[in-house]
Amino acid sequence: MNTEDKGIISRVYPVVGMHCAACAARINKVLGKQAGVVECSVNLAANNVSLKYNSTVTTAENLAEAVDRMGFRLIVDSGGETEAESEGKKRYKKLKTNTLWAILLSFPIVLLSMVFMNVPYANEIMALLATPVVLYFGRGFFVNAWKQLKQKSANMDTLVALSIGVAYLFSLFNMLYPEFWLKRGVQPHVYFEASSVIVAFILLGRTLEEKAKGNTTTAIKKLIGLAPKTAMLVSDDGSMNEVVIETIKVGDLIAVRPGEKIPVDGVVESGTSYVDESMLSGEAVPVSKTVDGTVYAGTINQKGSFKFRATKVGSDTMLAMIIRMVQEAQGSKAPLQRIVDKVAGVFVPVIVSIAMLSMILWIALGGDDGVVHGILAFVTVVIIACPCALGLATPTAIMVGIGKGAENGILIKDAKSLEVAKNIDVVVLDKTGTITEGHPEVADVVPAEGIDIDAVANAVYSLESQSEHPLAEAIVRHFKMADAQLLEVGQFESVAGHGVEGVVAGRPYYVGNAKYLRSKGVKLESYLETRANELEQAAMTVVWVADDERSLGIISVVDKVKQSSVEAVSRLHDMGITIYMLTGDNRATAEAVASQVGIQYYKASVLPQGKAEFIKKMQQEGHCVAMVGDGINDSAALAQADIGIAMGRGSDIALDISKMAIVKNDLTKIPQAIKLSKRIVRTIHQNLFWAFVYNMIGVPVAAGILFPINGFLLNPMIAGAAMAMSSVSVVTNSLQSIRRCRL
Repeated sequence: MNTEDKGIISRVYPVVGMHCAACAARINKVLGKQAGVVECSVNLAANNVSLKYNSTVTTAENLAEAVDRMGFRLIVDSGGETEAESEGKKRYKKLKTNTLWAILLSFPIVLLSMVFMNVPYANEIMALLATPVVLYFGRGFFVNAWKQLKQKSANMDTLVALSIGVAYLFSLFNMLYPEFWLKRGVQPHVYFEASSVIVAFILLGRTLEEKAKGNTTTAIKKLIGLAPKTAMLVSDDGSMNEVVIETIKVGDLIAVRPGEKIPVDGVVESGTSYVDESMLSGEAVPVSKTVDGTVYAGTINQKGSFKFRATKVGSDTMLAMIIRMVQEAQGSKAPLQRIVDKVAGVFVPVIVSIAMLSMILWIALGGDDGVVHGILAFVTVVIIACPCALGLATPTAIMVGIGKGAENGILIKDAKSLEVAKNIDVVVLDKTGTITEGHPEVADVVPAEGIDIDAVANAVYSLESQSEHPLAEAIVRHFKMADAQLLEVGQFESVAGHGVEGVVAGRPYYVGNAKYLRSKGVKLESYLETRANELEQAAMTVVWVADDERSLGIISVVDKVKQSSVEAVSRLHDMGITIYMLTGDNRATAEAVASQVGIQYYKASVLPQGKAEFIKKMQQEGHCVAMVGDGINDSAALAQADIGIAMGRGSDIALDISKMAIVKNDLTKIPQAIKLSKRIVRTIHQNLFWAFVYNMIGVPVAAGILFPINGFLLNPMIAGAAMAMSSVSVVTNSLQSIRRCRL
């Protein structure tokens, strides 16, 4: 990933301390203004920054200092990613602990303020419990608000710090000096529950976000982990030595034994085998490898052994290319700016200005009680404008929505993707394991005229039991379930990519493709040839069975289309969504499968990079694309898509990269997931709307706008209750709107 040309250096550095989109935006802005910086892209999800800078003008250390001055850490030392990961784990653990304690301490405060108000020393007990919540567990809000102030900006932390700070200090003053208000005919009240509950709920939302964000980089690590650490190098004298993969050079001869991973890309020089290339092609059937066949790093050798000559090593291998594509796809997408953070930048100074203006006007125009009313108005405005409802609007809807999805087998892993889901107009489907079952099975056994296939079942079962071909496994499973007998096989011979032969019960038999049987002088009956053509047109693989005289029958093997796929495609069409199917399989198979499930648009023989490029092209045309896949080969496409959706029994990497995952291999969950996401986003918008309406009405009333009209001045206690009710309404709306959603 790193390139250097004439002083221009490209690097990806970990960043420690980011917790919101505003942090990422500020770092991006400051680094972008540094001398020598050519390009800068901060990735909040991956906790890193991609920098391109002129090393003759600035250094990585200078850039790190600029970031440090903002209160964050740019790790430029070697091993930075490991250090950043460790820091992230510590931060998440600390955040989770703070959240738990804030909730535990806030609960009795709420009980004392709402139920047991007349308990002796209730105020003192609440103050004792609220102090650690606000000043210790909530100290991060004050620290971040101060950082924002130094940068002459404001965000959610500013509003949280201001509201909990004012509520806490005002309550503390009223508890310690009640006579100040009693002498003026005003009953003092405390608002410790408001300050502590705000801290608890906002921390809970932050914890959930941090957990989701912490999982985004594991996919890259697992991709890198696919490559073996060592390789069996063959010397000129024929001896073999195990060496670390970094020492392999282009042109080296490497031996691969059964079950081993292939270390680098190359061309087979001797030996034959079948290689599981599902991580690249996505297809379930391993590929036959003979002399001059190409093999790829990270793929898994099956039962045979072979030697190959290395052609691509290190960062040039196909696996390395997939890793780069995933990194680029993840890094190319700027994190979505949180709606609340956007508004907070304007909302905070507006609220503070209104509170200050209210106090000044009361002091100037309020007469003898102007000072008292002015202070109360300031406090009331800040309390009623508390961001509790704003802070709850998103996390409550997400929490309820994620729970609803989990109940229905839909795992939503990235809350940001919910904001995108409502715009999806194109869904791209992988074929194998997504539309189809993902493993071959015997579909039909067609005997030749006058032949009882059961009579030759034992011979086929016995021969295929000794074969390494993956289709043989499906045939063996089929005949084993049919109670075929395993007989002794003599003169067994396997011809890679063609078939097998042997003598069973004193008679020679052949099992393989039509070309193989013809090469043995076997006459193929016209009836079976016609039937074989029909089966092949229906996306099935045909295996022929013959003895030394004639063809005895054919066996069709198919990767079946899931029963749910047709219904899912129909539902997506009804939602106005265009569907594309991309597969590494041949055109005939792709056409047959697309026809079966009702997909109009499809592309065959598509490599992993082709899938990602296709999605990128669709995005450039203005489409919002969801990619559905289950294999490692889908990882780059899943990362490139606006929303990646992984099927349940897919690879760990596909599951890690995706923003949503379907627990069961059921495509009908895709339209359900999109519908649920739309409902969650709509609920978030409703929550934010009512939270702002509440503020639009409550803030002017708290400032005293009704006093000249009817003498009404809002009591801070009522303001606190109104604030609490706004939070309750947000939670209630989330519960009712989402839980009642019929998927």
